[in-house]
Amino acid sequence: MAEFDTIRGTATASAAHIDVGLRAHMNKVYGNMSVGMLITFAAAWALSGLAVTSDPSGAVAQIGADKYLTSLGHTLYASPLKWVLMFAPLAMVFGFGAAINRLSAAGAQLFFFVFAALMGASISSIFLVFTGESIIHTFLITAIAFAGLSLYGYTTKKNLSGLGTFLMMGLIGLIVASIVNIFLQSSAMAFAISAIGVLIFAALTAYDTQKIKNDYIAHAQHGDSEWLGKAAIMGALTLYLDFINLFMFLLQFLGNRE
Repeated sequence: MAEFDTIRGTATASAAHIDVGLRAHMNKVYGNMSVGMLITFAAAWALSGLAVTSDPSGAVAQIGADKYLTSLGHTLYASPLKWVLMFAPLAMVFGFGAAINRLSAAGAQLFFFVFAALMGASISSIFLVFTGESIIHTFLITAIAFAGLSLYGYTTKKNLSGLGTFLMMGLIGLIVASIVNIFLQSSAMAFAISAIGVLIFAALTAYDTQKIKNDYIAHAQHGDSEWLGKAAIMGALTLYLDFINLFMFLLQFLGNRE
């Protein structure tokens, strides 16, 4: 009986330790994600401010009734460099996945923050296309939806792992369709891509949150602090991408164009 009580006490203590560690791990995931979001917004805002002016003096191209591209703006948004700016974040994501095992936790965090800045530069053109009010409005809606979906993924007892393969296939198809539509410029196809994109990244938010939680529980007992540190950065990157993509697709529906 005493031996049983000892085993039960040990199991309870271990579960409590994992629970405390899980909360700390998720706080680190969301904390790094939030810093990444701030870096992205700062980079996007800074670049849009430098590239666009209402004063035609020194401008090289007009893009609206009272908006003009400076030489820097023309280089970023109207030259072949725009393709580099557009696809560089995607290349960095694949590079991060390949290099994560060789990076330290600090190195992975630095990589993530550099990626967030580059993503900000890549999406800075939204300030040229949509009104600032609609961007803020869409961001707030995205934040509320993301919080609800992530909370569901964290608390639900339902196993969402079965969605993984389906969502990855849908994501690959979405990327291919988006690249094709860059050249086709089909408004109907763009609408369909945006609608499907919202559904996929809404589901991915819940799925990825649960996966981050389950991965921690599976590895916490090993006490590998280096792995846990890098796992928190990878989790932050995953949820960051879910948020950014959900925001960008919702913006196509909710954003008011200039």
